[in-house]
Amino acid sequence: MDDTGTDSTGISAGLDRFSVESVYAELLGRAPENRMEPRMAPLYRAMEILGEPNRAFPIIHITGTNGKTTTARMIESILLAHDLRTGRYTSPHLSRVTERISIDGEPVSDGTFVRVWDEIKPYLDIIDGELLVAGEPRLTYFECVTILAFAIFADEPIDVGVIEVGLGGITDATNVGDGQVAVVTPISLDHTDLLGDTVEDIALEKAGIIKPGAFLVSAIQPHDAAQVLLERAREVGAEFRFEGVEFGVESRTVAVGGQVVSLTGLAGRYGELLVPLHGEHQAENAALAVAAVEAFLGGGERELDTVLVRNGLRAVTSPGRLEVVRTAPSIIVDAAHNPAGARAAAKGINEAFDFSRLVLVIGILEDKDAAGMLAELHEELGGILEDVCLTQSTSPRSVPAADLLQAALSAGFAEENINIAPSLDDALEWAVMKVEENNDLAGGILVTGSITVVGEARTLLGK
Repeated sequence: MDDTGTDSTGISAGLDRFSVESVYAELLGRAPENRMEPRMAPLYRAMEILGEPNRAFPIIHITGTNGKTTTARMIESILLAHDLRTGRYTSPHLSRVTERISIDGEPVSDGTFVRVWDEIKPYLDIIDGELLVAGEPRLTYFECVTILAFAIFADEPIDVGVIEVGLGGITDATNVGDGQVAVVTPISLDHTDLLGDTVEDIALEKAGIIKPGAFLVSAIQPHDAAQVLLERAREVGAEFRFEGVEFGVESRTVAVGGQVVSLTGLAGRYGELLVPLHGEHQAENAALAVAAVEAFLGGGERELDTVLVRNGLRAVTSPGRLEVVRTAPSIIVDAAHNPAGARAAAKGINEAFDFSRLVLVIGILEDKDAAGMLAELHEELGGILEDVCLTQSTSPRSVPAADLLQAALSAGFAEENINIAPSLDDALEWAVMKVEENNDLAGGILVTGSITVVGEARTLLGK
């Protein structure tokens, strides 16, 4: 145990650990995270009772389908390089609930997490009572954590909040805050049962974070999605800039531990930036992050100090995103949970790693496109990928491992190369055995399919 009261696993010991876990257990007793209520009134009620913490700091608000968390971490890191005190709110978490609420790039302390929860809990009880009287469900897990995040950020206080949407935008709990800058990462089909079954429908939901007078910064989008965002920006009088038109990636070169990129921003050019993450999609996330910071600090008209941008991006980490968690053999984890994310991860592996063969360990949640994900991985990694182990996390939303068999066969995996291991530790053991066959020292393992599988794999592998 170190002098901060944290043991070697990174989990706080003693009373704080018990307290955080008790709060987490209470949160889990509410409506689960995937059952978000399409409402905003209880959030505004909470902000009113708590003294409007949602107005205590300016906000950079981030929505989209893929890349939100990494883009948030990049924005945060660049802001930190500018000596600004940041609060970052992202979801879901990999290991501990405190990861969702970060101050200056680090998870909020256990003490602050528990103290502020204890302070706001009586007011949340009042709102729960009002909701029950009105015949509505009480505050959900995600609504409570979002309220807690705003309260902590106001309590610190911070200079800027980097807030990631949980789902959609219009009625997402985070939309209780008005973003000075609205950032939209690439939009694709996901959560179609809640957001709609076309890219245009999903974009309509996500466009809800673009507030009057805000500044929209968007990644390259499908035409229908881009049109929706453009129309919303014009409707509310927001400035808008799109990747591929006003900013973007000028060049990129694979480097040890990541890549070196040159970016064209809204107000300047930023060359020779080390991004310690793999994949073309991470270079595009970096371009989006730089443009967002330009919009926030100078309205898109003032060039940033290249040294500060360089320092910020060089310090970026993104756990669970093409992260190498073990070597000999190399084990990579990636939290891709839809076909577009799987395709980006596969392309990143092809570009950054020189594996002789790759073994896939995959577990998927019940509301995801399992067939689409497996098809993308098989197509993009077909030259090195034959063996796949179907598994599952401990999440109650996990698809039973055996139920993924038909999707794997349909994707093109041969039945003799498919193993089914409901236990993730058994799946990892099988994958290591398989990749080391014939003393092959150049093989690798990819663990993917959901953030719950990735989070549990990181824990099993000591991360």
